[in-house]
Amino acid sequence: MSLSPFFHHLRSAYQAELDDLASDSEGTNVLPKKLAERRKELSFLMSMLELSPEMVAVVFHQGFRFKRTSVMEDLVRQESEDLPEWEALSDSVDLMPWAQNLAQQVLQQPAGPWFMSVAAALEYLLTKPDARFAHAEESDDDEDDRDDIERDPEGMDEDERQSRVSEEEGAAWMVEQGFDHKD
Repeated sequence: MSLSPFFHHLRSAYQAELDDLASDSEGTNVLPKKLAERRKELSFLMSMLELSPEMVAVVFHQGFRFKRTSVMEDLVRQESEDLPEWEALSDSVDLMPWAQNLAQQVLQQPAGPWFMSVAAALEYLLTKPDARFAHAEESDDDEDDRDDIERDPEGMDEDERQSRVSEEEGAAWMVEQGFDHKD
């Protein structure tokens, strides 16, 4: 999946915002409670629609159902200024009944239609596996295939050798700081 720089950045920020809301200082899952609180604060949060859309978009967490993923795939490739407004997406995305009232409030704001497209895209991205991990798995498979092919006499290429040296140096430093040696 290809992401615009705009959504690449916002995807991480949105995930971090949800992670921050997910648990309290004792590690207890409080996401439903925190989301309910955020939804009650929507009128205050609307001042941040354009400035920090990821902080407002969490009020719509799990509030979308995506009917046409090809439309969403195209949406996440767009830059901020090129996004279609909500009306153009409405036949490709359904709002859950509980989210419809929130959306009506947001859509009354000048940036509301733009923001609803951003919120839908962020929630869509949350449902997709991270492309970086997919690429890493692909690379691992390629490396496994290379293992069957002749490698240098020590069994490592230069990058692996350098990585192992760095890891060993880091482990030695940790022991010097008083930590047990990592086995």
